Amino acid sequence: MATIAVGCDHAGYHLKECLVAELRTLGHEVLDLGTDSTDRVDYPDFGFAVARAVAGGEATAGVAGCGSGGGIAMAANKVSGVRAGMAFNEATAINAAEHNGAHVLTLGASYLDESAAIPIVDAFLSRTC
Repeated sequence: MATIAVGCDHAGYHLKECLVAELRTLGHEVLDLGTDSTDRVDYPDFGFAVARAVAGGEATAGVAGCGSGGGIAMAANKVSGVRAGMAFNEATAINAAEHNGAHVLTLGASYLDESAAIPIVDAFLSRTC
């Protein structure tokens, strides 16, 4: 399986924890780049961390979350060599990977619950890893 970099801000913390557990269950190695609680943090720090791990070859792909999914995508896309795409269903995740060459997926934790996010991440990783 692949190494997946995962990160989020405070709004995405609970979703990240669920996704980390799911990714490990599926046999992926996970680089959990934080945050580690619901205490307020700046989303760009975590978008950059995930993107740098992917760009630097430490991870095959990345998953990052914030409240909307949009802000952390903008941050990740500032890292040279990274294409981050936001998805809100399986079709948009597949499109991001197949048509836009994304290797970092971003999710809006305020709009997706865990049961919706897991198939989105699975769809994305099946196209990138």
